[in-house]
Amino acid sequence: MFPILETDRLILRQITDQDAEAIFACFSNDEVTRYYGLENMESIEQAISMIQTFAALYQEKRGIRWGIERRDTKELIGTIGFHALAQKHRRAEIGYEIIPEHWRNGFASEVISKVVSYGFSALGLSRIGAVVFTDNEASNRLLLKMGFQKEGVLRQYMYQNGTPYDTNVYSIVKPRE
Repeated sequence: MFPILETDRLILRQITDQDAEAIFACFSNDEVTRYYGLENMESIEQAISMIQTFAALYQEKRGIRWGIERRDTKELIGTIGFHALAQKHRRAEIGYEIIPEHWRNGFASEVISKVVSYGFSALGLSRIGAVVFTDNEASNRLLLKMGFQKEGVLRQYMYQNGTPYDTNVYSIVKPRE
């Protein structure tokens, strides 16, 4: 059964085909995809395909992606989750995005905290990594604020619209007991 996580203001839930319009709105937005390493979506079919990819990721135990839903409006405002899940090595990478109208409200901090905690406790992870475009100042600051440590720079690691970009690599590790 797909895990549902909750915070005071948000519900993290499975993304379904009924969310296709919200996923399309998110991933066709230049401000969202600017540092994503993904070209803008051009059709609702691409959103449905992404939703199916998220479902397969979970079914194949290679990751998990939640939809971020506001409790008050029931609006899907973004996604967050783990990919590159390697259970044997107890590690995964975290990724997230929130549509710009909901930026600077503390939502990203809220869901990152919840998902990192879930990763360490429920999934038994000992390391959670993140790869962020060096130019993405907001996300770089956010990860440091959330306790991630910068490990280095991956040169020309991601392409966006045919141009190579450097990325920072971060991690947070589960405290040893």
